[in-house]
Amino acid sequence: MPRRTLLTGIAGGLVAAGAGPAAGLGRRRVLHVRPGDSVQAAVDAVAGAGWTIVVHPGTYREVVNVPVEAGELTLRGATPDPRDAVIVHDNANGTPKPDGSGTYGTAGSATFTSAAPGLTVRNLTLANDWLRADHPEITGTQAVAAYVTGDRSRFSRVRLLAHQDTLFADTSALDAFGRQYFSRCYVEGDVDFVFGRATAVFADCHFHTLQRDVAFTPKGMVFAPSTARANPHGILAVRSRITSGAEDAAYKLARPWVPSYETTAWPSLVVRDSWIGPGIDPVAPYTNMRDAYPWQSMRFAEYRNTGPGSVITVPENRPQLPPAEAGLHTPAAYLGDWRPVPSP
Repeated sequence: MPRRTLLTGIAGGLVAAGAGPAAGLGRRRVLHVRPGDSVQAAVDAVAGAGWTIVVHPGTYREVVNVPVEAGELTLRGATPDPRDAVIVHDNANGTPKPDGSGTYGTAGSATFTSAAPGLTVRNLTLANDWLRADHPEITGTQAVAAYVTGDRSRFSRVRLLAHQDTLFADTSALDAFGRQYFSRCYVEGDVDFVFGRATAVFADCHFHTLQRDVAFTPKGMVFAPSTARANPHGILAVRSRITSGAEDAAYKLARPWVPSYETTAWPSLVVRDSWIGPGIDPVAPYTNMRDAYPWQSMRFAEYRNTGPGSVITVPENRPQLPPAEAGLHTPAAYLGDWRPVPSP
């Protein structure tokens, strides 16, 4: 039997199992993380590209940061059920840093951060369980579950859980058109919970708007793209569904985000061939983040959607893609020469 090159994590450190010090140089460069271990310690043990980290069932309360040097990393749950392995923490934008240097900010609040190109994440839950009700003194209530900037980042069967700003799908620089692909993922939240500058494709995903204890509507928005003007492709949701734990029409489908640091942004969103539930306001599904950047001037469109939240009652409020342009808004068109293959 050939000598094993599998690396396994045990409480107290990550060590090679059944092999000498050079075990990590073999073809199978795998680290296992079990309850009592640290996912971040496994990431820190990665040397170079092409490693796999297997996270065994359990809850890992920590912040995980994957650096750009860890290219082509695969981070996956040990079982097919993403509920079995959970990485969770509870920082918010306004949470003070322990060293007294200020607050975390939106991006810094993320439970999971990755700048690595070619990242693959599958069969995991990434969550931020910070709650507004527990911290009335904090006004910066954005609390990110995942902040992703690396090109060719792929998520499959991943649950992304938070409230405001759940998934920050961004790029490494203002002029970078980083691509991200989410297949069969579940994303829940309340305010702008899928947002950012990335070319982000969501295929066969489930978006769920949470009940929110406020007296006003809209209670929140699903999408808040901030696409660079030079990028022809922003956020695309295809063959997906949008459900809600709130009352009918309490949520908007999207609003454009034009950041103060990138006022030339031209947000782009296409939702097509998807089922939109009654939680989305069918009469006016879009709204402004700031009146200086009206949603009508942005690149928002829908195509062949179904469900009570997709009913067109006021046509000018629901721009539709002409059939001749539908071919420009497909996963292949958005992802270019990158062809992520769905996991079995």
